[in-house]
Amino acid sequence: MDSTLGLRERKKAETRQAVHEAALRLVVEHGLDAVTVEAIADAANISRRTFSNYFSGKEDALLYGEEQRIRTLVDQVSAQPSEMPAWQALRASIDQLHQQLGEPEREWALRARLARRHPALLARQLANHAALERDLTEVIADRPTPVPPRVLAAAFLVALRLATHVWTEEQEARTLREVMSETLDQIARPFT
Repeated sequence: MDSTLGLRERKKAETRQAVHEAALRLVVEHGLDAVTVEAIADAANISRRTFSNYFSGKEDALLYGEEQRIRTLVDQVSAQPSEMPAWQALRASIDQLHQQLGEPEREWALRARLARRHPALLARQLANHAALERDLTEVIADRPTPVPPRVLAAAFLVALRLATHVWTEEQEARTLREVMSETLDQIARPFT
């Protein structure tokens, strides 16, 4: 029975990911306003009803990947050795996340970021980022840190966002990992 449940859960996860990828591809190509739930369902090779079993709307499908990365990052920080200082736990977790996901393509990242700037998505993204800051603050609260955990979590997230912006906009051949490392090193100086 466990293998059946495992298979069922894997199939659900695969369907969610396929719908998310279809939504992202269509929104990047056509813009959020021009994409319908029906078009996303068709591109993911599922019915409109099946789409509704997984997501409440196209915005949910589009932001699914970001929300999954947020959960993964929080879980990885939480899994770091408890004696590890907060900043080191955050850095180790982002390195692990990057190893799992690999290096994104700069052009795709830029177009995806532009697609997510749509007003219908901004409030949801802001809520996601506030929740991430809160969750990171909670998981580093008992770790050694020279500043309040909330300040450290916020600084860490600002560094990640800034590094991503710099990387997508620069013309240099550096990887996102290199830009993130440099930015995190610069912002960490007062915290270490």
